[in-house]
Order: sequence, then structure tokens, then C-alpha cells
Amino acid sequence: MENLLTPELEALRYIQYEAQDRIGYITLNRPDKRNVLNADVITELKQAFEFAEDDEETKVIVLRSAGDVFCVGADLAYIQELQGYGYTDNLEDSTHLMQLFHQIYTLKKVVIAQVQGHALAGGCGLAAICDLSFAVPEAKFGYTEVKIGFLPAIVSVFLLRKIGESRTKQLLLTGDPVSAQVALDMGLITFLAPKEELAANVHTFAQRLCRENSGQSMEVTKEMLAHLPELDLEEGLRYAAQRNAEARGSEDCRKGIAACLSKEKIGW
Repeated sequence: MENLLTPELEALRYIQYEAQDRIGYITLNRPDKRNVLNADVITELKQAFEFAEDDEETKVIVLRSAGDVFCVGADLAYIQELQGYGYTDNLEDSTHLMQLFHQIYTLKKVVIAQVQGHALAGGCGLAAICDLSFAVPEAKFGYTEVKIGFLPAIVSVFLLRKIGESRTKQLLLTGDPVSAQVALDMGLITFLAPKEELAANVHTFAQRLCRENSGQSMEVTKEMLAHLPELDLEEGLRYAAQRNAEARGSEDCRKGIAACLSKEKIGW
């Protein structure tokens, strides 16, 4: 079925969206600027993710970039311009990025980062905020903000959850980029793939999620994992038990168990 874009998506300047095989591809398309982020790019990313989340033809989302670099973070010329504004304007701009990160983290659908080149500062934040990620071995990852007197503030909230305090401190306090292999060992990214196989590996993996997994189950699991760190042990266990009980009565669970018991293949 052809994917029809809204007029707003068709008018995007910096982002492209397309759907194929139930996979929604969101592409950062500023290769001449190394896919840097500014307010307009963030606005367009938010629009694209909102569309993909509501797109009934899309079950899994892939975030990728054009060119040789995934994203090297904020547009420094834009940040320099903002320095001439007051705190209120800067807080509004910072909140804009925070909303994008929160949107991706809490999105109902699984988001996979396809990292074909260096992901630094805010670009590394984008890759890390995704649920899963594939990267080429040549890519570098890091948060270089402290080297220019800036702060990796918003991403720190998510990194503490994702890789823990010790590794977060290593990345954020040194500002030193690490190799893709080190990023993998840290848990910052999920998989490595040769550059010539990256796109195909991501597509095959995303297709497998679409084909083998319940969309409802992935959505609720993602929501549960986002909420659990806020709870203490007893609260977390009660919450998990509640979600477990709710899942048993869901349509997808009934369908899945019935298919398993009858030894039939489940069609998700």
C-alpha cells in the first residue's frame, strides 16, 4: 500500500520520510552540514516521528542520515546566535531538544538508529536515545561538549539509565570520542555491521521484528521499561505484576497462545 505523506511532511527541508515493508525511514538530510541540529531540524524530526507513530502502515521506525556522517550535534553557529538572547529564549530552545529526546524515548513504536558514520555530541545523543542501534566499525561516538565549555545536559538523563553512572561519567567528563567497538562494549549501541551491509542488516532486522513480534507487546514493553526506573523495588514489582495480568487478557496474547498451542504460525 502506498504511503501518503501529509503536506507538512512533503514540505520538510532537512528530513525525509518514507515507508517500506512496514518500516518507516526517517532520514536526516543535511550531508553538506554533517547533519547538524538546529531548531528547524528538531522541529522537522518531531513532525516526522509523530507521523511515523500514527502511520498504520509502519510498525518499526529507522532513524538514519544521508552522507558519511550520522550527526555531529548542534549547529554551533546557531548556538552562537542564541548566546545573544536571554535565558528564557535559551530555555525554550533547550526544551525543544528535550521534547524530541523524550518523544523518541517514549514513542509507541520501536526506533532503530542506523549509524553509518560519526555520531558526536547531540548526534550521539540521538543514536543513544533510540531503542536499538546498528553502527559501522569506523564510526566514532562521544559527547564533546565539555571541550567547548558546553554541557551534555539533556542526554545525561537518558545515559544514566542506559549505561550507568561510571560509563556516563567517562564519556561526559572526558569528552573523548570512543570507537564503535567500545561503544558496543559500553552498551551505548547494540550491533556492529560492515558499511556495505549496514542498510541491509537494519532492514532485515526491522522486518524480523515486524514479522515475528506483536506490535502491542513491543509497545507495552517499551512503555514499561521507561517507567520502571522511577519506581522502588516493591513498586516496580507491583507495577510489573499489573502489566503481566493486563497482558494476559489482550487480544494479541490470546492470539499468540492459541497459535502456539495449535502449532500454527503466528502472523503479526
